[in-house]
Amino acid sequence: MSQSTATRTRPPAPPPPASPGSRRPVWPRRLWLATCYAILVPGAILFVAPFAWLVSASFQHMGDIFSWPPQWIPKNPTLDGYRGFFGIGEAGEHAQGSEGAWRWFLNSAFVATSVTVLQLFFNALAAYTFAKRRFPGRDIIFLLFLATMMVPPQVTLIPNYLVLKHIPFFGGNDALGNGGHGWLDSYWGLILPGAVSAFGIFLLRQYMMSIPDELLDAARIDGAGEFRVFWRVVLPLCTPALAATAIFTFTYAWEDFLWPLIVISSSDKFTAPLGLALFVVKNRTSWNLLMAGSVVATLPMIVAFLVFQRRFIQGISMSGLKG
Repeated sequence: MSQSTATRTRPPAPPPPASPGSRRPVWPRRLWLATCYAILVPGAILFVAPFAWLVSASFQHMGDIFSWPPQWIPKNPTLDGYRGFFGIGEAGEHAQGSEGAWRWFLNSAFVATSVTVLQLFFNALAAYTFAKRRFPGRDIIFLLFLATMMVPPQVTLIPNYLVLKHIPFFGGNDALGNGGHGWLDSYWGLILPGAVSAFGIFLLRQYMMSIPDELLDAARIDGAGEFRVFWRVVLPLCTPALAATAIFTFTYAWEDFLWPLIVISSSDKFTAPLGLALFVVKNRTSWNLLMAGSVVATLPMIVAFLVFQRRFIQGISMSGLKG
């Protein structure tokens, strides 16, 4: 056998042994994961426990709700709380305040959806102006606008109330805004004061800053107007930030209690939080109905978060990358 043939048939040499420092040990990573789970799991249980008890109590009889130890799994589950809350069957015949339960949730859905749609549109317009348009004093105006976030909302309750009361030509008012009640006790007063949000503008503006200006310039070269650039180029790229803004806005508008309490006086315009307050009466609170209504009032927010969860996390994580 020639030397060249022996060379071709010789098996390949095994790889050199790895040095001790070339491979990272596994146990520090496992220890870190174990520590994280040891902290997060009890924390998650602590935060989920009240809602779990709320759901359990909504299926219990009135006498079993405050039993000790608490019943996490009802022994004799019943739907009387839900029937009484919505005024269905014998359980709802004598239920206090349950006549308009369906109307309360329809009002909340209408108000929260309207506020969310208006905020997405107007906040996105303002954010696009602050992020992609250049004009004198832009940054100063934006900082002054952000400064309004430091004003507690309780400070502006009375001024907002007076402004709504004196809206001209609404609610019996004349041209000077006198003689009637304006937008008080109306859907206008519930929706329009929340049509714009400084936090929503800030969130969308930070996200739009990460969009390359070359995309906008290319659209302008192709003949697109400014609004078309905003509608056809910028908005589709801002879907994660819009989803995050929508969740924040819908949740806040759905569970808002103080502003509807001040503005609304007619029971047919009550929202869900105001309706639930009717069940809290001294010495005779209908706890089973209140628990059932609270579960129903919480479901839309949970569903909205689960549907937009991925977009929500993506929008929050990317809104601070640039700007």
